Amino acid sequence: MASRGEVHEILDGLDFTMKYRQTESGWWIAYCEEVPEARTQGETKEEVRENLKDAIAFILEDYTVEELERFRNNLVSEESELLTL
Repeated sequence: MASRGEVHEILDGLDFTMKYRQTESGWWIAYCEEVPEARTQGETKEEVRENLKDAIAFILEDYTVEELERFRNNLVSEESELLTL
């Protein structure tokens, strides 16, 4: 398993997509498109952003260094665009 330092070193400079919204109770909820298991909440946008960074890193610590490198290479090679129906 990778350490937190290895996760940051291997994925340094890589962008992740945070999707978030405010609930009726005023809390913010968020998830990461690239790591769908990473979901969190917070009382503010700033808190939910930091919580999501921690959740992503925590999940990716379960990857081996080789898996992290494959993950990074796959993300770098992906293309995306927004579609409207």
